[in-house]
Amino acid sequence: VRTWSPARAGRVNASHRACLVARFGFIYAQERLDAETLLRTFICDMETVQRIIYIAAVESFRAAKMAFWKLKISVKETLALDHVGPEPLEVAALDYIARHKDLYDVCQSIQEVVCSMNVNPKIPYPPEVDFFLIRTLIRELCCLAFSMQTLIPPLDIARGVDGELFNRTMYYRSCDSDFTAPFVAYHVWPALMENGAVIVKGEVVTKK
Repeated sequence: VRTWSPARAGRVNASHRACLVARFGFIYAQERLDAETLLRTFICDMETVQRIIYIAAVESFRAAKMAFWKLKISVKETLALDHVGPEPLEVAALDYIARHKDLYDVCQSIQEVVCSMNVNPKIPYPPEVDFFLIRTLIRELCCLAFSMQTLIPPLDIARGVDGELFNRTMYYRSCDSDFTAPFVAYHVWPALMENGAVIVKGEVVTKK
């Protein structure tokens, strides 16, 4: 029988967190570039390609967080029927979801992400490509974002705004940036956040 204690829960959370942060970095370094290569076969403009991938990341986190919120409500209602502890109900629900990731309908989230991208005003309409082309990237981001919600505290991404002042604590500049420009032209990859603090820097392009 597994016993519960705050110390043990903290160690498990820290280990799980480290794995998810590492996965976020791997997606940026590998699967993002794979998606970029796929899109470049249909879209010549690199800025458009990078904008599409950034929007896919933002929408994937949004869809996964909404799915997690709905599932957590359902799980808490079920567990509350016979929950006696020792861990709090909230912690028990997070632990249950973390151990039963198959409860997450990632295909539904992928569909929601693609639909959102199809009507996003920052992407030319009609789209030059079917966004299901990059469903592997979207799937990985959705699954990662969903798992990040089981952490205490959860991890999330920063939502950037075109034209915002460049923040060196939150972003790296892309190599094709104007390094003297103070404002962000567009975002390439989001920063990973925890309680308002930057865990992993994102990437932006700055231009005058």
